[in-house]
Formats: sequence, C-alpha cells, structure tokens
Amino acid sequence: MARVKRGLMRHKRHKKIIDRASGYWGRKKNVFKRANEQVMKSGQYAFRDRRARKRDFRRLWIARISAACAECGVKYSQLIHALQEKGIEVNRKMLSELAIHDMPAFKALVEHAVGTQPA
Repeated sequence: MARVKRGLMRHKRHKKIIDRASGYWGRKKNVFKRANEQVMKSGQYAFRDRRARKRDFRRLWIARISAACAECGVKYSQLIHALQEKGIEVNRKMLSELAIHDMPAFKALVEHAVGTQPA
C-alpha cells in the first residue's frame, strides 16, 4: 500500500485559518494553534452578536419613539396600545424613522391613534 503524505492538505488547512486570522494581535495572526483558537472564538462572538444587534436596534427605536411621544404629550406604552387597538400596523423601526425625519406625520399618527390633540 502506498504511503500517504499529508503535508499539502495540512498546509492548505492551516493557510485558510491563518488568512482568516489576519489582522489579529500578536501570535494570534501567524501561529496556527493560537490563530485557530481565536478564529473559533471570533465565530462564537459573531454568532452571538448577530442576535444582540437585533435587540440593540429595537432598544434604540423604542428610545427614539419614547422621546417623540414625550414631545407629543403621550406615553410610549399608550401609543403602542392605541395603535394595536386601532389596528394600525406600523413597526417600531418605521415609527422611529417618522419621529426623526417627519415629525408632523408622527404627530398626525399619534393624534389618529390616541384621539387627543398632541401638545
């Protein structure tokens, strides 16, 4: 049976990991064992933070809507409840964009949903 030499495949596998680790600090960028550990850990961070980013944006949108509601004299929770009661389906991202870029439209939406004249 022929002898199997694995140098070529090992070199390709190591090179792939080292390429992914470029830009890391110290030995993490050029020593395979350290680079492999860091690439795996980086993948875990990326997986976790793709989900955390969604939470962070939702918190940001709610803070912006809440600030705009305070300007209109309505609480955030009252606005969301009124929108659900009226069957107005506008997500928080769009409410936030309205509050930033088109305040008269946001005030009209608040007035229509809550039924009171905003301040």
